[in-house]
Amino acid sequence: MDITIRRARDEELDGVGELTAQAYLGDGLLEFGESDGYLAQLRDARRRAELAELLVAADAESDEVLGTVAFAVYGGAYVDLARPGEGEFRMLAVRPEARRRGAAEALVRACLDRARELGLERIVISSQQKMAAAHRLYGRLGFVRAPERDWEPVPGITLWAFTVELAEPTPLP
Repeated sequence: MDITIRRARDEELDGVGELTAQAYLGDGLLEFGESDGYLAQLRDARRRAELAELLVAADAESDEVLGTVAFAVYGGAYVDLARPGEGEFRMLAVRPEARRRGAAEALVRACLDRARELGLERIVISSQQKMAAAHRLYGRLGFVRAPERDWEPVPGITLWAFTVELAEPTPLP
């Protein structure tokens, strides 16, 4: 694999925030576009790095940041759905020009591995209903829909929940 997963470095945080914001904007994932209140949170990678584990997928040769994700455990500030014994990841984003290289999968696998290291039982995540490519990836990695945990971060916007049990390592393709 030509991708390395590591913690985001301090000097990368502004760029990681902008990468995340632009990925969400470019994919039409913000209901109110540039005026969406969530955009400020997406750009605030410094806060994510303080309150969660902020990971990046970097090109193994150039070290260019290709994608990012925030991993958190129950009780953390970046948790929306996780319960005791669970982890959660949020704000998974990959540069459009870096897609189809395996960066998103590598980031999700890193979250699964981290959760296992911590002895967690499962990971729970939220996803917009229109994120079909992400849903296919999650399905390949063992995530299943958990409709009983769907929720609305703001009225009228329902996020789907997915979970994966961590008893066994995620199989490689």
